[in-house]
Amino acid sequence: MSFSKHGSKALSGFRKYRVKPKLSAEVVKEYLLSLNCPRALTCWLMFSNGEHEQLAKLEFNPSSYGSLCELRDAYMATKFLSKFEGLTSGIDKKQVAVSKFLEMETRCKQVNHRLRSGEPDPQFTGRVVWLHNATKRKIHQILGEFDVEEFFESPDWGPGASTLIKRRDASQQQKFQCETGITRDLHDLLPLGSLLGAYPWWSVQLLSSGFPTFEVGNKIIAVRKDAMTDRIIAVEPGINLWFQLSIGEMIGRRLRTFGIDIHDQGRNQHLAKVASFTGDLATVDFSSASDTISEALVEELLPRRWFLVMDSCRSKWGQLEGKLIKWEKFSSMGNGFTFGLETLIFYAAAMACKEYMCSDLPVGAYGDDVVLPSSCFECYSELVAFYGFTINQKKSHFSGPFRESCGAHFYSGFDVKPVYFRKPLTGIETVFRLSNAFRRLAQRQGLLCCDARFRPVCELLIRSVPAALRLRVPDGYGDGGFVSNFDEAAPARYRDKNGDPHWEGYQFRQYVETGTTTQFDRPGYLLAEFWRLSKRKSSFETFPVIPAKLKAISEDVSYALKAEMLKSIRDLTRADTGAPGRNSVTMHQTTFVLTKSFARQWPDLGPWLDLG
Repeated sequence: MSFSKHGSKALSGFRKYRVKPKLSAEVVKEYLLSLNCPRALTCWLMFSNGEHEQLAKLEFNPSSYGSLCELRDAYMATKFLSKFEGLTSGIDKKQVAVSKFLEMETRCKQVNHRLRSGEPDPQFTGRVVWLHNATKRKIHQILGEFDVEEFFESPDWGPGASTLIKRRDASQQQKFQCETGITRDLHDLLPLGSLLGAYPWWSVQLLSSGFPTFEVGNKIIAVRKDAMTDRIIAVEPGINLWFQLSIGEMIGRRLRTFGIDIHDQGRNQHLAKVASFTGDLATVDFSSASDTISEALVEELLPRRWFLVMDSCRSKWGQLEGKLIKWEKFSSMGNGFTFGLETLIFYAAAMACKEYMCSDLPVGAYGDDVVLPSSCFECYSELVAFYGFTINQKKSHFSGPFRESCGAHFYSGFDVKPVYFRKPLTGIETVFRLSNAFRRLAQRQGLLCCDARFRPVCELLIRSVPAALRLRVPDGYGDGGFVSNFDEAAPARYRDKNGDPHWEGYQFRQYVETGTTTQFDRPGYLLAEFWRLSKRKSSFETFPVIPAKLKAISEDVSYALKAEMLKSIRDLTRADTGAPGRNSVTMHQTTFVLTKSFARQWPDLGPWLDLG
């Protein structure tokens, strides 16, 4: 697919378009009406009468339904508004999140005391003793020896904010340019000499930026989760996060050798589908998993050297509303290795239970989403309870034909994943996105055709957009227009001017969201590019002359020399990737552009049919 800028007048119409205020409510009504089941009626009555808190808390029990169609439609209705920002419950969502956060800290404190007290533990008995020791052995087997060289070679900058850099400025270039935040524990592990010795090409810039800036710990903030509560995360000091992400990547590499990929949910989703018609596998989900990884548990399970390095990289204190809190958990959401760590623990525990039950069925883990043999569910529950974790019984399934894992939902092998209406419709891009979600749902229900029940809600959204902006796009090319069949779109045929048969297909217009860019002519740009290229080449000695160049730039030399250096990095980037280098840095702010795009084939979703 290729893009070219097109039509400033049409783009202006796109920006001027405003969704009518009542459209969101009309869509809710039309969609629930299309489902035509008792649960959909219940949801509509609650929504229209302002009983939003009850709607958000509405529970779903798969065992209450005896057929695929009944369960599918009731599930679609229940989940449709479960994450909707337009619900007005009157609940202080931030306070709910903070209260739960403090509750989880209390639980971690209790686990820390229980594991460290040396007193007889009533939970550490029977098969839990064997399972715990087997889990510990499994983790040691997976991690092996801590590799110092790999630790220094694997870091990267995350896309988010740090304690010193706001999210809107959080580019890799800006972080290389001015990030200096570090806790004293990490600085003690990596004093200035060792840190600068590991990254000599970064050393001049770090020193000129005032490194180190000592941070007490991380900053605790609330972000949106669903209609009833926010989610507590922690913003880490930048240098800590740099090395936390290195540890997370190291854990991920080791898990991949055992078939677990922390960057891919596909395995869990496939196993959930298989489990839904065989019943041999259970899908397990946890409540507040990352908030209940206690410090003593990690110390107990991990090899000593791994624990000490991770303990030095984490923040041991957090700032919440101006108050300092000493963390009882080992790491929070926002820490660069939390996801890898929880995947490691839950996977190792599941493997221990599998060995104990002598099962040959597969195991999957992705964060706190776990798939394991159904026969192991009971002993797994005992083990993780000993570790201080709580299984979410509403989202865990070990009997019946329903399974859910990593955003995949299946009933007897059939995909019943619901559409989530998350935010009120505001701009044309939100109309495109929701309409396409309904169209794909209709096609998924009808297999080789589209379920006509969902046609009215799709047409309602299409009619809400002026005719000139009703762009038609093929499925699989994003949400820059309304996903349509070939006959509905009637796209223009495209042939390459030079007669190249590889460029024959169809041309269509769509709106594409793209990041805004800014010019970055400071040393941070060079550092980011050299780091990217050195990681591509898997060699950190590829550019031995970098420190001298960076030193020259840092000494207030002439603009001409800077220009020469920036030209060299442009040439280097172009030679390595084929992409033009213009010192452009993509920011978090986004904008929309109208483009002409190319599709070699135009997938057909099938006709609208009444499936009864």
